[in-house]
Amino acid sequence: MTITRVLTLVLLPVLATTAVAQPYPGKSIRIVVPSSPGGGLDTVSRAMGQHLTASWKQSVVIDNRAGAGGTIGPDLVAKAAPDGYTLLIVSATFAVNPSVYPKLPYDSLKDFAPIVLATTQPQVLSVHTTVPARSIKELVALAKAKPGQLNYASPGAGTMSQLAFEVFKMAAGVDIVHVPYKGAGLSMTAIVSGETHASTASAVSVLPFVKSGRIRPLATSGARRLPAMPDLPTMAEQGLPGATISGWYAYLAPAGTPRAIIGKLNAELRRILDLPEMREQLARDGSEAAGGTPEDLRRHLASEIARLGKVIKASGTTTQ
Repeated sequence: MTITRVLTLVLLPVLATTAVAQPYPGKSIRIVVPSSPGGGLDTVSRAMGQHLTASWKQSVVIDNRAGAGGTIGPDLVAKAAPDGYTLLIVSATFAVNPSVYPKLPYDSLKDFAPIVLATTQPQVLSVHTTVPARSIKELVALAKAKPGQLNYASPGAGTMSQLAFEVFKMAAGVDIVHVPYKGAGLSMTAIVSGETHASTASAVSVLPFVKSGRIRPLATSGARRLPAMPDLPTMAEQGLPGATISGWYAYLAPAGTPRAIIGKLNAELRRILDLPEMREQLARDGSEAAGGTPEDLRRHLASEIARLGKVIKASGTTTQ
């Protein structure tokens, strides 16, 4: 046996041990965003990524993978190495897709390791100013007096805006017709112009039109009042606790990612979410910082997939 061979056999275990013990993160991190650049999910991921880069001294690359109803990005991450260097940020669409795409190329629960629930985005139910309702109670009474005669706009079937309104309808027991549009901009134009009677949309979308007096907000769908609209009561405060629902963003990793890495990511992302400048940015966008443990997020995902699945089935929602 040569000296070189002996040295190789001696050094291999040492090198392997050193590699395993290398502190995380030891290289750049990729965050896959299943949407186009410029949207809310992309904006939050980039802001969080900048803070990660600053604190961990490793570059964070945002990889936008839009298309196929938001399924391309998750499929990519589900098949990535579970080493903590490929992560995924998702919206509530992630919990909708199992009910509208029965043949997903991944299992939404089994193929991912939850990291943290990053934010929540309550919806604001608003009406056009010509609608004679100034509260949820008055809107429900009007809808029951005119079943099928009122309508509401949404950015499309299966969106959180549409599902939030369907949750309201189910909780209130009213018949209000869904009018889908191709995108949030067109659906907001519809209610602002009076083409439709009502809608649910994010606070950042409705605030300019509320301030200009072109639409009237009646309630937020969140569990708490929005800091940006502190005088607006929740659905629960107005007698409909069953209409409480919010959009959300969450971070995931491939299943099998070491618990130590998941724990480190959870702690750091929660620290960033608690920064005053991050909370201020989220508030401007109509969002609130969330947090919690990976186990909390696992339960949240399972609950949301089940709940939204029931809403989709009961309302007959389809994206096909």
